[in-house]
Amino acid sequence: MNMAEVLKKSDLFCDLDDGQLQVVMGICTPVSFEKGEVIGKQGAKNESVFVIEEGLIAVVVEIGPLSQRQVQAISNNGVVGWSSMLMPDVYIATGKAVEKTQALSFNGQALCGLCNSNPAIGCKVCLGVARVVARWLKDAYTQLLGVSYQD
Repeated sequence: MNMAEVLKKSDLFCDLDDGQLQVVMGICTPVSFEKGEVIGKQGAKNESVFVIEEGLIAVVVEIGPLSQRQVQAISNNGVVGWSSMLMPDVYIATGKAVEKTQALSFNGQALCGLCNSNPAIGCKVCLGVARVVARWLKDAYTQLLGVSYQD
């Protein structure tokens, strides 16, 4: 799958037209994570947004020094690191590759700068961030209820 197709399938960029996708792809970098690699640590500064091209990322909340709980798994076309676009731009959970994972990386501040300089893109990306956060909340509520489901 090419970069544009991956981005178009993500909640973050699905509203962009082809021309806008081309602009966004100009600040995108392909990255790879090995199985077990930590891509972001809860509480650490978050500089990057990732759209998963292929693979699986576990999202783990560290409750205490010896207690961790996986709260979500992000796979193909999912978004990790969206908090880099929001103040205080720190990871709200730890992300760890469950398997070898290919992703598309964006510097959060560069993406925010692009959104500020291009309001049409900015509006659509902000709606995408809201969509991503809403999905995370829905998944969290479902998990709190102890219900398991599949899309």
